[in-house]
Amino acid sequence: MKISTKTIVTVGMFTAVLAVLSILQIPMPTGVPITLQTFAMALCGYVLGWQSGVAATLLYIVLGTVGVPIFAGMSAGPGVLFGYTGGFIFGFIFLTLLCGISVRRKNPAVKIILGVIGLLICHLLGAVQYAVLAHITIGASLVAVSLPYIVKDVISVVGAYLVAIAVRKALYAGNILQDAKAA
Repeated sequence: MKISTKTIVTVGMFTAVLAVLSILQIPMPTGVPITLQTFAMALCGYVLGWQSGVAATLLYIVLGTVGVPIFAGMSAGPGVLFGYTGGFIFGFIFLTLLCGISVRRKNPAVKIILGVIGLLICHLLGAVQYAVLAHITIGASLVAVSLPYIVKDVISVVGAYLVAIAVRKALYAGNILQDAKAA
């Protein structure tokens, strides 16, 4: 498998975008902050497609896990990944994957629905890990760490899709992406 220099640079560039949009946070009492991470992950998938999008997401997770302070609030390390918010971080892989898979679909509604399904998987994984660590039921966890964020996150997925249309066209015009018509 041959990977082009453009692909490597694009994946690195979007990993940086993920990092920057993840650092900003509004702390919440549950320990799960409000961030732009869902917007960033959805944008990454909608712009890069599933392969490069997931690669950027995995690189983001690896960098954060080994100590680069790029998780929410400039946190880092395996303690974050296996802490209260770690399930959401694992869920980002599915969010990016499903947004990326949707790039080849023609119908904008299908693209957004796939993104929202990825978002729901992300929320479920986050709520399950939170429930296990907080010793509460999954229902209570969903109410505490998913329900308050779901409207913002659905808006983030839709917004990411709309922004991705313009970003894909610009990257295509710059000869960085090869298949902008899929947007």
